[in-house]
Amino acid sequence: MHQINKLLAKRKLICVLVSGLMSTTAFSQSEPSLEITATGSQEATQSILTPTKILQGDELLNKLGTTLGATLANELGVSATGYGAGSSRPVIRGLEGARVQILQNGLSVGDVSNISQDHAVGNNMQNTHQVEILRGAAALLYGSGSSGGLVNVVNDRILTNLPDRATGAINTSYETVNNGRAGSVEVDGAFDSVAVHVDTAINNANNYSIPGSSTQSQGEPPGGWTVPAEGNLGNNYTGKLPNSFSNQNNLGVGVSYIGQNGYTGVSVERLNNNYGIPTPEGGSINQSQNRYDLQHQTRDPFAGFSSFKFSAANTNYNHTEFNNQGEAASLWKNIANEARFELAHNPIAGWKGTFGAQVSAASLNATEVGSGSYAIVPPTKTNSNALFWIEEGRWNSLQGNLGLRYNNVAQKPNLGTELVPEPVNTGGDTPAISLQNRNFNLLSYSAGGLWNFLQGHGAGVAYTVSQRAPSAQELYSYGAHESTATFDIGNPNLNKETSHNLEFNIQKTSGLMRGKASVYANRFNNYIYGYYTGQSVPDVENFSVVVAQQAAATIKGIEGELTYNWQQHGVGGRIFGDASQGTFDAGGNLPLQPAPRLGAELAHQRNGWLTNATYIYSYQQNRLASWEIGPAPSYNLLNAGISYTEKIKDVNWTVYMNLKNLLNEQIRYATTPMAVRLYAPQPGRSLMVGLRGTF
Repeated sequence: MHQINKLLAKRKLICVLVSGLMSTTAFSQSEPSLEITATGSQEATQSILTPTKILQGDELLNKLGTTLGATLANELGVSATGYGAGSSRPVIRGLEGARVQILQNGLSVGDVSNISQDHAVGNNMQNTHQVEILRGAAALLYGSGSSGGLVNVVNDRILTNLPDRATGAINTSYETVNNGRAGSVEVDGAFDSVAVHVDTAINNANNYSIPGSSTQSQGEPPGGWTVPAEGNLGNNYTGKLPNSFSNQNNLGVGVSYIGQNGYTGVSVERLNNNYGIPTPEGGSINQSQNRYDLQHQTRDPFAGFSSFKFSAANTNYNHTEFNNQGEAASLWKNIANEARFELAHNPIAGWKGTFGAQVSAASLNATEVGSGSYAIVPPTKTNSNALFWIEEGRWNSLQGNLGLRYNNVAQKPNLGTELVPEPVNTGGDTPAISLQNRNFNLLSYSAGGLWNFLQGHGAGVAYTVSQRAPSAQELYSYGAHESTATFDIGNPNLNKETSHNLEFNIQKTSGLMRGKASVYANRFNNYIYGYYTGQSVPDVENFSVVVAQQAAATIKGIEGELTYNWQQHGVGGRIFGDASQGTFDAGGNLPLQPAPRLGAELAHQRNGWLTNATYIYSYQQNRLASWEIGPAPSYNLLNAGISYTEKIKDVNWTVYMNLKNLLNEQIRYATTPMAVRLYAPQPGRSLMVGLRGTF
């Protein structure tokens, strides 16, 4: 076995080196730069005190997927969930759901993706300009409880500067694995002091091809589960995976007035998303969302302050869940309103910072079609009021950072909702719960320091305490959930969840060889999780009974990367890796934890040609919760491609070819619930060809 592992390691290295010389997955919009990195990534600051990753430009185009999770899946410390092609959310350092807040232009995206992994994030990625990953004090600007981190998707619909001419982009592509056809257009222009933005995109994909068969062969599982062929309705699929299709379209318009000292703008967006749910039972979700945004900023509003910014958003979200016969089963609605202001002050004794306030209100209503009764979660109103204050200072070779946020969160379910118990296979009924209003006072704070002990070399430490209120589904769920094959039972008596995160960092930010590394420990009081009781509900397809519980838990991890650039040759390289382990303090592993990974990237850029290759090896994940079926298998992911850019008149045209999962590996994310991980692998080998123009 040792010799086999050595041979496999050699094969992986050869694949990386050869593919790096032949191909890439990037497409370029501009002339080659004198210095490149393997990814083109940037950091928000030269500090890892508040590690803010910015994905933009060629790197974003290279990694862009149909979902946010697919776009970020291979970032350092970031994994993804995988409900087919239609729904995928980022998992940061082993944390997902409500612990990873998703924003759009600095305000909540307003969807219900944090309730369940089968619910898609309510944004379209094709017209995205930038994706930001924030942790520590930087995340406290926008929310408490983001113990994993916070992701902000920026689409620049509200322009903040007047374009001196009409600019825009057009893109079209075709992908073989799913017969995917995609296209997008965006245009920016100005009329006197008024700037206008228009964007639209469409992405239609059929069921995708998978390598091998759809079923992960395992032994007899706990909790009422049955393994295919019986558990997969007698089917073990090869070729195309049923219910893995995805069809998206959106339209966005923004108008802003831009003056000498600031801007005021509004935008509107319509998003439609129809996608399949590749579970044994099958089904689909038809999602739509209307969103309205308002932004205003005044620079130098008065003495001592550099900026005042106000922003607000209204989101009207709904989706309908269909069974495998195409019949509507449940309707979900969420109306969300949010407003915030930020006031940034000028430097005082080396410190500069921002303070402000934020209010939000959301109304969640999920009903069964036909009966009109609640679906899984009773109608619930959630109100949040917050104050925040962030400071950052610099003194010669030292930097400091402080953050403070206070939140009051109120959860108010419809107390008149009737929760009907179901018989379980061990006799008796499912445990009853009593609905009650809950109110939580949350205090989160962060402090850290960075010492630049040599030019371009730094070492830092950061400590963050983050408190999170239980979500509506964690408190009040009571019913069958087809997409996870579970009968979910909340706990109205849950306490707030508190995480204590300590992180040590080291970095090198200058020279041809650069790198960074982090080691961290995240200790949770009252970690909220779904516990599989071992019972099942015979009347609901033997779904496993899952009860919300709390326990002390710890996640420890390490991540790092090294990059090297050969400026004179236009070649760049990168090696990276991350690993985390989540355990209950009383013993046992946390559920849905990502597997350790190692990876390498090579890139070459010359005379309009841009090539690169990325290889990632994900280890087998056998550190599963006691009720999880495993292990989640290891896999080799190799992506590559090539692009050529040439300017014709005033348009930069790029033709590109992307190759994904070149080794045609069967990929199953350990972060995906068993209902999908066991029965629905990720897409197999794929070729994408496309044309993009920017002007």
